[in-house]
This record gives sequence, structure tokens and C-alpha cells, in this order.
Amino acid sequence: MTRARAAALALAAGVLHTAAFAPTGAWFLQIGALALLFGLVERASPRRAALAGGLFGFAWLASGLWWLHISMHQFGGIPWVLAALAVGLLAAFLGGYYALALGLMARWVAPGRWRLLALVPAWLLAELARATWFSGFPWIASGYAHTVGPLAGWAPWVGVYGICALAALAAAGLVLARQRAWAWAAPALVLPLAGLLLPQGFTAPAGELAVSLVQPSIPQDQKFDPARFAANLATLAQLVDSAQGQVVITPESVVPLPLAELDRDTLAHLARPQRPVLLGSFLGNVDEGFVNSVVALGADYHYGKRHLLPFGEFIPPGFAWFVHAMNIPLDDQARGSHQRPWVVAGQRLRPLICYEDLFGEDIVESVTGPEAATAFVNVSNLAWFGTVMIQDQHLQFSQMRALEFQRPVVRSTNTGATAAVDHHGQVTARLPPLARGVLEARVEGRTGTTPYASWLAALGLWPLWAAALLALTGLALAGRRRAAP
Repeated sequence: MTRARAAALALAAGVLHTAAFAPTGAWFLQIGALALLFGLVERASPRRAALAGGLFGFAWLASGLWWLHISMHQFGGIPWVLAALAVGLLAAFLGGYYALALGLMARWVAPGRWRLLALVPAWLLAELARATWFSGFPWIASGYAHTVGPLAGWAPWVGVYGICALAALAAAGLVLARQRAWAWAAPALVLPLAGLLLPQGFTAPAGELAVSLVQPSIPQDQKFDPARFAANLATLAQLVDSAQGQVVITPESVVPLPLAELDRDTLAHLARPQRPVLLGSFLGNVDEGFVNSVVALGADYHYGKRHLLPFGEFIPPGFAWFVHAMNIPLDDQARGSHQRPWVVAGQRLRPLICYEDLFGEDIVESVTGPEAATAFVNVSNLAWFGTVMIQDQHLQFSQMRALEFQRPVVRSTNTGATAAVDHHGQVTARLPPLARGVLEARVEGRTGTTPYASWLAALGLWPLWAAALLALTGLALAGRRRAAP
């Protein structure tokens, strides 16, 4: 195969990979895309393997993260060409993880069937590195495509990154089956399918809770406009007034200024003695920094965001010029300090602010032990990024957390996706994008611990790192012995 054709196939496979994620739910496309990539790498030189991995990762992440362009161009004021270039550079950087992993794997493992199997731990290492290095950015990690389908049953056992490896194993199995190497292909295909038979009942009901999830649908260009502030607060108050649930949840930064600057009359109008309100705002001060927070009005509880978004909430070294060019309000924030759930109406609710729900390893502490959370509450503001793909992708991450920890997840967002997800990862209720209103939902809290939560709380992601490194080393040695004269 010519270099140009191989490069084109790698790019096409990367775009196909993106199509496997929400909103399509076509999880099988992901395994097919990986099978195309693995076929390109099976006998490639290290340089060509690295190129294929890098091009695949670039196409996947550029097509999956294109909506970042909206925040930079439409709201940040950066010319669209420069915004598109920034998205491309980010995709190229993230694609570098896959280039590095596949290139090194091809250097260590001889071409052939051993290398096909070695692609599985190499893929897992790339996914783990992207999820953890430089604060981590695991958006649309490959395992997230499997909130439905046969691999979803593995979620409470091995989590999203374990599913990344199982999907890669299934892809290797497809390539082996095409080669009619059935003795190799059968185990590679059967093991992922075992998720259909694994036990799933690890948690028990802990009572029901009626929640009111507010979606004010304030356009992003009006959210921080001082001239619109009074009108936006009036809209919020009307929605809170109309809520019928036991608890009212509002979106991230629905009050887009430090709470100390909000007058008492306004706070009193938002608070409801008969119905607790979890309000999205900011805590802190100029000296100590401002914290993106949720505050329980009328109760002694608040939670501050702990895992901050690079560029949007903290400034990586050397990038102050870029962040300041976009005029992002409160662009260099402080971190929250605790994971305690909010005890209310017989439930223990663990808040997650925006993309914190991508990091199960960060939040596992709150679902283990006697005071473990019975439900997750995600509050977000995705108005920065439009409505196409981004909302469905983020909802899919909440579905994966629900599967991993067998806890319901309720989501209150500014423009979508405001939704309720049960402990099976199924969306039970959802407001349309951009619809202004309140989603009334009933959720069943859960107690208990999944196998994944147990080992993740004790050891973090290190068992997956160790398994991948050991498997890659073993396959490299086996391949070399086989290739030796």
C-alpha cells in the first residue's frame, strides 16, 4: 500500500471513529475503525505505524472536538481561521499520544499476529496517558462509545479504560478473523462479548427523590452582560418558583459572579424554605481566588470544582496571552477542597461541575464507605460550544459514570443536555436543547459498591497501567522469540 493511501485510510478511520459516539450510539463503528487502523499498523515500520496512529488520532479528535471553535471564534473573538488552527493543533497534540504508543510498539514488537495483540496494551497506554498527563483531557476516550452494546456490561468491573482495551481487543480479533486465524481470533472476540453474561447487581435501592432540573437557556453572549443581569436573574427566579420537586438544581455559574456580590434580597428570593435550591455561582475572593461552586441556599453546604478545565478555568504556563485574548471571565480560578456529598431529602448527592464527570478516578472516593453518595448531580454550562454533538457527548460521559458506579446521575445545564440517567445508564428524561424550562424527574438513589469502584478507590488506575505494560512486554518478547531463526 502506498504511503498516501495509508494516510488517507488512517484519516478516514479516525473520522469513522468519531461517528461511533453519541448521538449515533453506533458503537460497532468504533471497533471497525480500530480494526482499519490495526490493519494498517500490523506490518508497518515504526515510522509508518506512528504516522498512522497520529493521523487517526488527529482526524478522530479534530472531528470530535470541532465545537471548541465556537467558543474561541463566536465568544472569544478570535478570527475563525486562527480558532480552527487552534483546534487542529490541539487535535494534533492529543493525537501524538497514539503516534507515540503505536510507533514504540512497532519498534519493540515484530510484525504479525503478536503485534496485532500488542496493539491492545499500546492503545490502552495511549488512552491512559491522554486521560492523566498534563491534568488529563479524556474527552471521547474510546470506551465512551460503549454505554450501550455488549461491552457496557464490563463498566462496573473495569471502567471506561478497561473497555478501551476490550474494544481494541475486539478490533484485533476482527483483523485476525479476516486472516482466518481462528485460534487467535476466537478468544479476542469472545472475551469482550462476555460482558453480556457478567453479574451486574452490586447496588441496592436507597429511596426515591423528586428533583427539579432547571434549564434557563441564557445565550452565552448575554450571560455575563451586566445590562442583562437583572433580567437573567428574574428568569431564573421564575423557573425556581415553578419547580415542583423536593430539590431544585440550577446549572453551573447560573449566577455568573461571586456570590458575595449578590444582594441579600435577591438571594432570599431565590431561596425556598420548603424546597432546597442548589445554586451555581462562585465563592472566594480576589486574594485567595474564585472557585466555581454550587451552594445550597439556606443550608450549610457548598462544593467547589476540583478538576479545572485547561485554558477555560486555569491558565497553563506560557498560554496567558492566548487565554487573555479570548476575554474569558474568571479565567484563572482556584480549586475546591472537598468531596463530601450534600445530605438532603434522605439522599446524599455528590455534585460534579461540568467536565469533572470525565474523571471517575477523581470521584470514586465519594461512592465508597458508609457515607457514600447515593446519586451524582452534574451542573454544566455548554452554551460556549453550541448544541451539535457536544451535549450528547457530555451526556454519554454521565451515562458511563452511572454504569461504572451504579448510581443515578441528574444533570442541570444552561442550554442542554438537562437530563436524568438511572443507575443502568439509561436516559429516563431529557429537555430539548435550548428549551427554557424545568425538567421534573424522579430518581432512585443507590447504595453499594461495584468491583470497579472498589479497586479504583484502593489502587487508582495503576492496575491498568501495570497490566498494559506487562502485556506489551510479554508480547514483545514472545514475538521476538517467534521471529528468531
